[in-house]
Amino acid sequence: MRLRPRSIRARDTLVAAVLALLVFGGVAVAIDLGIRSGTEARILQETQLAARRVSASVRDGTLTSPIPDDSGGRILIQVVGPGGRVLDSTPAAAGLPPLSTRWPTVQERVHDWVECDDDRCMMIEAIRVTTAPDSVVVYAGTPMPGFIASGLLEVLLGLGVLLLSALSAWVTWRIVGRTLRPVEAIRAQLAEISGSDLSRRVPEPAGDGEIAELARTANQTLDRLERAVERQRQFASDASHELRTPIAGLRANLEDAAMHPDDTDLDDAVRSALRDTDRLESIVTDLLLLARIGTGGTTAHEEIDLAALVGTEVRQRGSSLLVCTRLDPDAQVRGVRMQLVRLLGNLLDNAERYADKRVEIEVRSEASEAVLMVTDDGAGIDPGDRERIFERFTRLDSARSRGAGGTGLGLAIAREIAQAHGGVLDLEASPRGARFVLRLPLG
Repeated sequence: MRLRPRSIRARDTLVAAVLALLVFGGVAVAIDLGIRSGTEARILQETQLAARRVSASVRDGTLTSPIPDDSGGRILIQVVGPGGRVLDSTPAAAGLPPLSTRWPTVQERVHDWVECDDDRCMMIEAIRVTTAPDSVVVYAGTPMPGFIASGLLEVLLGLGVLLLSALSAWVTWRIVGRTLRPVEAIRAQLAEISGSDLSRRVPEPAGDGEIAELARTANQTLDRLERAVERQRQFASDASHELRTPIAGLRANLEDAAMHPDDTDLDDAVRSALRDTDRLESIVTDLLLLARIGTGGTTAHEEIDLAALVGTEVRQRGSSLLVCTRLDPDAQVRGVRMQLVRLLGNLLDNAERYADKRVEIEVRSEASEAVLMVTDDGAGIDPGDRERIFERFTRLDSARSRGAGGTGLGLAIAREIAQAHGGVLDLEASPRGARFVLRLPLG
């Protein structure tokens, strides 16, 4: 399921609200229990002290009437005889009915509880003064605070929980919205980018945050994609042009032979057709190789002695030119042997094609690199063309025939192989001729 920034914002806000409700609700319950238990414990202690003081005075016969009240009327105290008749009380409790009808037994002479009626709730302590059947009972009662008795405390705490949860949800909505606003802008811009127009870029927020990194990475990816698509278009254009020429020549020869069979030299027509077919096969083979190089396939890399590989290939090729080699046996690299053989073969083909009399090949190790140099003594290449020669289907000699000039992909293939092996292939300055330098990481 794909989530848009707005749905992500709503989801995160809901999660924040639920979590806030749970957290603040738990805190509110703890506060409620703490306040209620603390208040009840304090009131119970005061009520017990007042009841026991009066009970002791009754037993000692020192109780005066009315009963002294040190609480200013807050604690109600009554002495009740059998039958529920109030015998004495504090001034605040005078004229009131008994605080409770619950009568302590001989076995349980002391009771305390909370008793509620329609108007209020009261903490009551009842003490049976003696074990005699006609013993009086001392009642002390303290009204519970209204915010506890009426449930106002829970209501206030509940409202506080709702307000804090709503505030948390609002803050989360604002923060997530501000955080995801650049993501929405990036998404909208990416949605408008099409294959026909890859020049547009997503907005990059300031700073070094994750979203800024995302935007920069997206733009870097778009840069690479634009270059790749442009390269693909150019390559398709060049390839179609290169393939069209031999196909057109082959078709023309065959049509001429078909229209004028008596005037056509069959051997020449067949040889011409074979030449065009060979050229087509070479171009297609090179195109397939270019498509395979650097695609991250499963071709296994192996340890390769670059000097031994060069020596073997030079001996197998043979050449009418003077080939001089200087090979360092310490240049060990890791790579695909057949691809490196193809790279070397392309460099040697190019050198032999343009050399006057001599080709020099050198292999050595420098720091962490293996270096291969192929130098010819030909006319060389202008500095302005040193990068252009690595482009596909590039030919600097326009007067040269296409048959003698190869497919125009040799140097492009060589550079692609070098880059696929983590190396570089460049054309460097030379006193005479052209010097191609390959640098590969040492194995």
